[in-house]
Amino acid sequence: MSDAPLKRAWPVRGVVAGTAGTGAMTLAYAGIRALRGGVTTPLDYDDSLVPGEIVAKLIRLRHPTQHEEKDLGEGLRWSYGPIFGIWHVLLRRKLDEPLASAVFGATLMSATLSLFPLLGHTLPPWRWGPAVMATCVATHVAYVVTAAAVDDRLSG
Repeated sequence: MSDAPLKRAWPVRGVVAGTAGTGAMTLAYAGIRALRGGVTTPLDYDDSLVPGEIVAKLIRLRHPTQHEEKDLGEGLRWSYGPIFGIWHVLLRRKLDEPLASAVFGATLMSATLSLFPLLGHTLPPWRWGPAVMATCVATHVAYVVTAAAVDDRLSG
C-alpha cells in the first residue's frame, strides 16, 4: 500500500498520530507507576480525577461518582489526544522538525500548565511537586515523540 493516500488525508494522519501518542502517554503512566513501586495514587493531574471533574462541570453533571469522573477523564484524554495530532500535522506543513515538535510540545505543556489551575482549580504549576512535574513532562514527551514519529512515518 502506498503512503500517498495518508499523505493527502492529513486529518486522518493527524488523528492516527494523536491516537498513537495517547497510547504512548498511557503506557508512560504505567511505566512510571511500575518504577515507583506500583503506586496506585495519581501521578499528576492528568492521571487524577481532575480531568473528569472538569468535564462533569462543563456538561453540568451533578454529583458524579468517582467512577464517572474517571471515565469522563479517560474519554477526554482519548478524544483530545487524537485531535491534538492534527495540530502536529498542521505544524509540520509550516515548520521543519524538530521545530514543529518543539512548538507542538510547548502547546501541550502550555495547555496543561494553564488549564488545570484555571478549570480544575489545582495548584499553580510552580507549586506542583517535583515528582508531579517530572511525570507531567515525561508523559507529554512520550506523547509528542510518538505522535511526531507516527506522523513522519505516515507522511512518507
